[in-house]
Amino acid sequence: MRLRDVGPGDVEAYLRMRCDPVMMAELGGPQPVEGMAEKVRLDAERTAADDWWVRMIVPDGAPPETVAGTVTLWPHEEDGVPISEIGWMVLPEFQGLGLAKRAVRKVLESAGRDGRWGLVHAFPGTGNGASNGLCRALGFELLGERDTEFAGRVLRTNHWTVDPARINSAS
Repeated sequence: MRLRDVGPGDVEAYLRMRCDPVMMAELGGPQPVEGMAEKVRLDAERTAADDWWVRMIVPDGAPPETVAGTVTLWPHEEDGVPISEIGWMVLPEFQGLGLAKRAVRKVLESAGRDGRWGLVHAFPGTGNGASNGLCRALGFELLGERDTEFAGRVLRTNHWTVDPARINSAS
């Protein structure tokens, strides 16, 4: 598995991940198709500026345009405090292969070396067993449940944090 930056050609991957009811079941339902090209453009721009890290997950041996999912690390404010948040998605045909865990680990290791991200937060839905298990497996600390806004929707989530400087490839 390797990671590459999001680019203008990734609209179809975004549509498959963000506009599909099954993929978005834990995130409040599918997002509208309208605006996905603009979302890709903004994500690519933020990534090129090194403000956000939006990485496309490419399976071993696959050409770069074959996308299994994404892992994203971005800064924002939560309750008026600056935080770094990580999120990930893997398309159904690539789930269960450990790609998300490997991709999240790689991004966290890079964040630990980079040094600017501080504690990294994750907010998987309380019913998302796979994502909560990934957090546990990578050494995130569970702070509790909370309501989290995503794409204009309020979701019940678990709040996890991890110090990326403490992530190692043995996790």
